Amino acid sequence: MSLSVIWYLKEFIRSEWLRKFFFVKTAPLETPAHFRGFPQTTENACTHCFACKMICPAPGAIDVLRDGETWMPHIYLGHCIRCGLCVEACPEDVLTAGRLLEVQKIDQTSYASTFHVVIDPELCKRCGNCSVACPVNKEIDPYLAGTGTASSEEVIMRIIRGEMRVIHPEKCTGCKTCEETCPNHAIRVARVVQGVQEERS
Repeated sequence: MSLSVIWYLKEFIRSEWLRKFFFVKTAPLETPAHFRGFPQTTENACTHCFACKMICPAPGAIDVLRDGETWMPHIYLGHCIRCGLCVEACPEDVLTAGRLLEVQKIDQTSYASTFHVVIDPELCKRCGNCSVACPVNKEIDPYLAGTGTASSEEVIMRIIRGEMRVIHPEKCTGCKTCEETCPNHAIRVARVVQGVQEERS
């Protein structure tokens, strides 16, 4: 038996080494403040504003579903990337993940999002599908859904003098219904997210 093997055997049978090996203790694990696990729902009521769904960068990771008279976000774990943006964007604190809500309240931060609706005049065929399909337009002008012609100037978009024009982009909720229903892929809804910090008193 070589000297090196004998040395190792002697080292491993030392009482100090055996004590450390069999009775090892590690410091208790603490979840760091920046940890972002899978979002979970809280006791707060969902107002189905869809802010969580609109800010989510992972396709198919979250949906807001209706169960009778109540709405609730549903997380699809196979698609969720645990970025925590849905937690931070929800104005009602319906979702939580790790210590995100706690840290957000300490830092007094939140997200504000706006949506820009852009129509490519070269691809647009003026069919009006986007205007008719828009749920905000339907709510503002019920006549539009039945006739395809807007009677109100308060809608997000409508055909004006043969062109589809966006006249109230600030009313867009970012649902992308217009984008999904356009047969020519002529319309795009861009989401712009900005961090906001409340002024400390």
